[in-house]
Parts: sequence; structure tokens; C-alpha cells
Amino acid sequence: MRDRCRAARPTAAAALHSISAVTAVLLGLVAIGAMIHEPVLIPPLAASAALVHSAPTLPLAQPRGVIVGHLVGAAVGYAVLAAAGSSAWAAAVAAGVTLALNMVARTPHSPAVATAVIIVLQAPAPDRFVPLLFGSTVLLVLTGFAASRVRRGAPRYPAYWW
Repeated sequence: MRDRCRAARPTAAAALHSISAVTAVLLGLVAIGAMIHEPVLIPPLAASAALVHSAPTLPLAQPRGVIVGHLVGAAVGYAVLAAAGSSAWAAAVAAGVTLALNMVARTPHSPAVATAVIIVLQAPAPDRFVPLLFGSTVLLVLTGFAASRVRRGAPRYPAYWW
């Protein structure tokens, strides 16, 4: 029973493949963020990339959760920022509300909670941040899809699209 709950040990090739894919997509996102001066996306998207590339069959890694989950986090972050301002207290509220709304919307994605926190604490301009966030999550999903098709024997991503 205990072995069924444990994650399988990846082969060296699988680990190298995942590391390469995640690093490449994050470097691309860093470059885009640096060009428009919005590098704050890296923490939540790094966590999303880790889920998509290392646990592609989990509900937390599916496109609906990745894309919609981050957009819910952004909406909550900007709403809390407008209502309560930028503080650690408001960030904690934004985190809790984001988690709750993502559960209700059936878009489980824990890194989206960090998106809400970053928005409350750093107040990025929504007209630049939200399109970058949306584009980045779509790119992340597409790279997960492509990477799962390149390596033989890899679990297919996504397990479901929506």
C-alpha cells in the first residue's frame, strides 16, 4: 500500500528532460518579463512549470487549473489591493480567497495563490501584468504538451484539456 502512494523515481533521462524543459520556458518568460519590466511572474510560474513538467497527470497541473487558476488569482489580487491596499495582511486574505475560489471553480492550482500575493504586495500595472500572465500560462501549457510528446514513454500532458 505504501509504495502506491509514493511517486515513481524518474530515470536520469526523464529528469534531464524535465529540467531542460522547465529551464527553457522560464528563461523565455524571464526575457519577456525583463523586456516589459515585469519579472515578478517568475515565482508562481516556476511552481506551475514544476507541476506541469514533473507531475503532468495531477489535477493541479491541468490547463484549466493553470490558466484559469492564475487568472482567478490575479482578479482576487487586484480586488484585494483595491479594497485593502498593499500589506502582508491583505496578501494573506488574497491568498485565502484565491484558494477558496479556485476550489469552488474546480481550477485547483496552488501556485495561483502566489500570483494573488505578488499582486497585493507589489501592485504591478494590470494592463501589462494580466496579458503577460495569461500569455505565460498558455505558453507553459503548450510547452508541457510539446515536451510530453517529445520523450518516449512520458505521461501525456494534459490528462484533460478542460
